[in-house]
Amino acid sequence: MQSRQTPTFREALRFWLKLGFISFGGPAGQIAIMHRELVERMRWISERRFLHALNYCMLLPGPEAQQLATYIGWLLHGTKGGIVAGALFVLPSLVLLIALSWIYVRFGSVPAIAAILHGVKPAVVAIVLAAAWRIGSRTLHNAALWAIAVAAFFALFAADAPFPLVIGVAAAVGFIGGRLAPRAFALTAHGPAKAKDAGPAVIDDDTPTPPHAAYSPARLFAMGSVFLALWAIAIAALVTLVGWRGDLAQMGWFFTKAALLTFGGAYAVLPYVIQGAVEDYAWLSAPQMIDGLALGESTPGPLIMIVAFVGFVGGWSKQAFGPGSLALAGIAGACVATFFTFLPSFLFILAGGPLVERTRDDVKLTAPLTAITAAVVGVIVNLAVFFGWHVILPGGSFDWPSAVIAAVAAVLLVTKKSDVIPVIVGSGAIGLALWGLGLYRAT
Repeated sequence: MQSRQTPTFREALRFWLKLGFISFGGPAGQIAIMHRELVERMRWISERRFLHALNYCMLLPGPEAQQLATYIGWLLHGTKGGIVAGALFVLPSLVLLIALSWIYVRFGSVPAIAAILHGVKPAVVAIVLAAAWRIGSRTLHNAALWAIAVAAFFALFAADAPFPLVIGVAAAVGFIGGRLAPRAFALTAHGPAKAKDAGPAVIDDDTPTPPHAAYSPARLFAMGSVFLALWAIAIAALVTLVGWRGDLAQMGWFFTKAALLTFGGAYAVLPYVIQGAVEDYAWLSAPQMIDGLALGESTPGPLIMIVAFVGFVGGWSKQAFGPGSLALAGIAGACVATFFTFLPSFLFILAGGPLVERTRDDVKLTAPLTAITAAVVGVIVNLAVFFGWHVILPGGSFDWPSAVIAAVAAVLLVTKKSDVIPVIVGSGAIGLALWGLGLYRAT
């Protein structure tokens, strides 16, 4: 059988744009969409090459679904293909979140809106718990991994350990454990189901690595230098504009560090974002962070796009451009947070991709990733406790409607496998109804 014709750049552009608007469902849902479209329907890439790329993206900090799109776009059309695929995966979500963030800061204090958000917050607690359950049931297959998860929870909850330290220790334990007990730390696959044979793909199992994806030390150095220069120019521009102590410059520096710590997905790095954005810089409050997570769950794109909400609210609340330009400051904050969060993802793919293609079928470091993923379960449970404390026990008093909403939402998400968006919409409607019945007083 003849191999399929490589799609034109315009055809790929249309697909990546469509994907940016339909990529709901978190990383698992987004990966499943790409698998269905790229592997099964259009046959742009084979099953084996798709999973090889996914394995690499799983090893990286950052949103693996967005990085997978970047990788496949890069394989098909080179650097411009990777940039377009990765950027269009994010841009629709950024525009939507900027609009929703503006509505939130302008009208969030309106009683009806506040009541809706009051209903949504306990659903967010349930969503976080469901994420811990989902990842834990896939990951914690033995006592060693359970011990890592429990230790990570208590390190954050009881010892207030820094998030990077928890991840670093988990990686070290996995590195050692992978040599002492390799079967206990084997990477558990969680990709899509195997595709049925549908003929050859554009990038098939035995398709040679395209010339633009060939590894060379000079190319690696050049690509790394370009990204470092982009980062330095962007930071320098912000420092020139607002000074190093200005909130926009601090956002650039903070979200650069956050981008390098997002092993295990957005839920894993949220404690670090909360620690910095809420406690250290006071860009927003803990209840606002919960509201932002609800908005992030309701929009397409990677969940880590919540950083756009953090940046918008931070730019607005800190009046980065003065009291007369709040909306502009919010938009700038959202764009800064998004740029610095995703810049490393493009670097990892466009610079590291040739190395991965060179070492196909030899993906390493899976044991540290397994240990990190186990620690992430404990991290996410700690995040749920943090959110639950602010939502169900605000000010130390028990909010029984919020407790009931959280419990029902958790049952729907865990046992009924309900989609997130209907749960959020239903919880918001309940909050509005409670306000209408006088059982909740919006403040």
